[in-house]
Amino acid sequence: MILADRAAENAEAPDEKGAPPPHWSELLHLRQTWGVIAARGLTDPVWFMIADWFAIYLASKGFSLAETAAGFWVPFLASDLGNFFGGGLSSHLIRRGWPVGRARKALIAGGAFGVLALVPAAFLSDFRSLVACFAIATFSYAAMSTMALSLPADLFQNRAVASVSGMSGTGAGLGTIGATYLIGLVADRFSFTPILLVSSVIPLLAALCVLALVRNTAVSGRGLVKVI
Repeated sequence: MILADRAAENAEAPDEKGAPPPHWSELLHLRQTWGVIAARGLTDPVWFMIADWFAIYLASKGFSLAETAAGFWVPFLASDLGNFFGGGLSSHLIRRGWPVGRARKALIAGGAFGVLALVPAAFLSDFRSLVACFAIATFSYAAMSTMALSLPADLFQNRAVASVSGMSGTGAGLGTIGATYLIGLVADRFSFTPILLVSSVIPLLAALCVLALVRNTAVSGRGLVKVI
């Protein structure tokens, strides 16, 4: 009965079918939109920091080219596994009766804590331990990111999904551009330590934004926004 009621709430209303996509200003008035933007805008720069700078970081720690090549692929394999883990676990939780929103947010919060593995990575000198910390962080990030990519379709009616996804992608792109510039600046003038410390806590900020903004409100189930 509960599932039937929820499906009815989330179904496209008759006046929604065939309606044009909403204007971006209408979407930006919704707190759920900002939660989706924060989920990607704050976390994508962390991924590109690792993807673009990991090899340079290993070299800065004094590891040889052979060692760097031997360990460089590990965090990327871990991220692939994290993608499957995040999607699989959230689907499992939903099949067990969890609301979609609760399942997604549980993975986002858990993944954010996993990225804290970058903290010890900032201070370790042992190659295997350092690579393992990065692998834990990328696995956790990927599980979190998979949920962030699912949020637009989870939260919004069909005619708004593409627009919200585009907004979150724009936020991610702008955040990554700014972060890339700042990382180069800080790495040149100081070290990678503050970069890794900040990168480890930014996903926690993103998770807090999602927990605060991605929730049912008075507009849920009455138009653009679904009950989640």
